[in-house]
Amino acid sequence: MRLADFIEAHAPQIVEGAAEFALSQAPAGVELSAKELRNHLPQILKAIVLDLRSTQTRAAQQAKSEGRAPPSSGPESAASYHGRTRAAAGFGLNQMVAEYRALRAAVLRLWADHGALAESGADLVRFNEAIDQALAESLAEYSAEVESWRQIFLGALGHDLRGPLTAVVLSADMLMQKTRGTPYAPYVERILSGGERMSQLLDDLLAYSRSKLGVGMDLQREICDLRAAVADEVELLRAALPATSIQFDAAGTTQGRFDASRVREALHNLVTNAAKYGDADAEVWVEVTGDADCVRISVRNAGAPLTDEALLAMFDPLRRGAKNASAGEHLSLGLGLFLVREIATAHGGKVTGDSADGYTTFVMALPRDA
Repeated sequence: MRLADFIEAHAPQIVEGAAEFALSQAPAGVELSAKELRNHLPQILKAIVLDLRSTQTRAAQQAKSEGRAPPSSGPESAASYHGRTRAAAGFGLNQMVAEYRALRAAVLRLWADHGALAESGADLVRFNEAIDQALAESLAEYSAEVESWRQIFLGALGHDLRGPLTAVVLSADMLMQKTRGTPYAPYVERILSGGERMSQLLDDLLAYSRSKLGVGMDLQREICDLRAAVADEVELLRAALPATSIQFDAAGTTQGRFDASRVREALHNLVTNAAKYGDADAEVWVEVTGDADCVRISVRNAGAPLTDEALLAMFDPLRRGAKNASAGEHLSLGLGLFLVREIATAHGGKVTGDSADGYTTFVMALPRDA
């Protein structure tokens, strides 16, 4: 008897054993429905039987064994559903993988008990490939579900913290007015500054979680001139970074439909990053140029050259440079350049980095009307 026929004939017995094992693997406090288990585990076996009976080229076999099988189209597979429900139920990765190990072992043990294990080595290979493919689909959906809930948690945390933090900032601002000119003023100023910094970190965290959930960056577009917006932000940066000389220049037509506030946020992150990680006492150059299609904002600073890999990694979340950073900076979330990329992407543009001849330059290209 071929393995596909054997699994089909003994599916109830295989499912029963797999369901019992899954119940034994459930995390403490998690109650699984045996009925639900028996409802979708047979679908995984059916997919395996279909795979065993299908024609497979050598190239397709190699791709599957190396984890390069093309994603399935159409309705959600039983394996994907399995991974998603396991994540929602609180299973760990090891617990979910153990289910597939048990399913594989149950089939092979039962097949061996019927004296058929040695009849077809090809069936055995195909069966293991099918199990591994189902496991890969479950893991992919499991990981996506866990990541989704992680970002929902971060968003909810940021939202819930905003209320009490706003009360702290407003109270500190009122105390600033009452204590101005007294010995208490510096302490109140520190409270207000710390509260405002925490508020900015929460904004970054919420933007990050929205991006990871696929919501994207929220933009408020309107006709504006980025030359004026960037010039205003440069003046604020000069006041915030008195030890850094910031040069500004603009050329060409710089009007378009942009979210000027978000663009200024991106510029702030780029210039702050340049001041922190560039050479000490070196100037930072900010330039805005416009052509027929887009407006480009570039930030350039002197410093040690960066590799192409380092430039690409800098746009990933939770990454930051090491050189010249203060101890406090290493406690930050490291979302600055990630948010720059998200702002550029939301505008239909992109941000690129280049490092050569002792200078590092980041350029944000924004279409006029994406």
